[in-house]
Amino acid sequence: MSGPESTADDADADALLTEVDARIEDLEAARERRETVESQIADVGEESVVAAADAYRKAVRLLENYEDSATGTGDFQAYVEFQDRFLGLVEELPESIPAHDGFESAAERMDRRRLSTDHFDAAREDLEPAAEYVDLLDRREATKEALSEARRDAKLCLRDLDEEIERREETLAFADADLDAPVEELREPIRAYNDAVTEEFREFYESAAAAEVIALLERADSFPLVEFRSPPRDLREFARESPDADEPVPTLLEYADYSGSKLDHYAEDPALLQTTVAVHRTYLERLSADPLTVELPPPTAESLRLWAREATSLLGRFASEETVARLRTVRDRTRRDDYEELRFVARAHEELDAEARERVNSGAAAAELERLRDARDRLEATLAAHD
Repeated sequence: MSGPESTADDADADALLTEVDARIEDLEAARERRETVESQIADVGEESVVAAADAYRKAVRLLENYEDSATGTGDFQAYVEFQDRFLGLVEELPESIPAHDGFESAAERMDRRRLSTDHFDAAREDLEPAAEYVDLLDRREATKEALSEARRDAKLCLRDLDEEIERREETLAFADADLDAPVEELREPIRAYNDAVTEEFREFYESAAAAEVIALLERADSFPLVEFRSPPRDLREFARESPDADEPVPTLLEYADYSGSKLDHYAEDPALLQTTVAVHRTYLERLSADPLTVELPPPTAESLRLWAREATSLLGRFASEETVARLRTVRDRTRRDDYEELRFVARAHEELDAEARERVNSGAAAAELERLRDARDRLEATLAAHD
């Protein structure tokens, strides 16, 4: 390690590796719990466990439904109906069903001329052995959900691991870049264009009618590569219908802060202005030329050309011919034979500071990458084993 700052990547790798270990441990534990429950069910027999659990649920439901009406000197019809249903349920159970003795004991307890709440309580105790099979099925469902959750968490961890490995692979690849390549031949025209479009959009925003600004944003809906946020519907309607939309956006935002009596002197429709402009203040204040600028390092040649075609259609609404020409210059750079090489070098300059280059040269970056790849292999193997 080359110093205190160099521990950042180490810490990131250590955190990921710790998470991988945790995800593997969770998967193994979840699988073990699932297998334990499945083994317990298999020892008894799937059909037997399900039958016992189903009979227990039905018996307990009958006890709950009839306890008040079938006890003491209550409803004789309910008493007869309860006995018929409860005793009939037990009679239909095969003798091979688990906890059969408990069902028989409960039936004997219910087969009498008069029933009390004590009889119902005792019958519940008789049925307790059968409750184990309900619990078994419930635990199987819980372990199934836990295993599914552990798999999901492991897959999310694997995705993060893949992204980190890809990032580090790029870092190592950047180490081979020719950092002396004329990358300024890309940077300079992009910066010149970005500065120009930023300034002209600011002037347009501050001086043009709000209706024109909103119209530009509506037009941008037809160009998805230029990622302006679409204007809200009521703001579009305001721009088309209100005479106050002839004012610049900053002026409208200022008006929106006025009291009703003061605004009456400045706005044609004060109520509409306040209910529309004020509501969308954040949207209007955040408008900028950012969606019309080119990022550094720039995108691939094809992506940049497609984006430039759409951006040019919008620039005609407010930008000068000089600024449009600057964008064409940027676009033309993508036709250079060495564009991708220069783009790669530009990315290398962004990614590889002195500390990162030292980590690459010392072998620390490669060692970290290998540790992460090994962890990915272990996590993938564990996931595959649980499919």
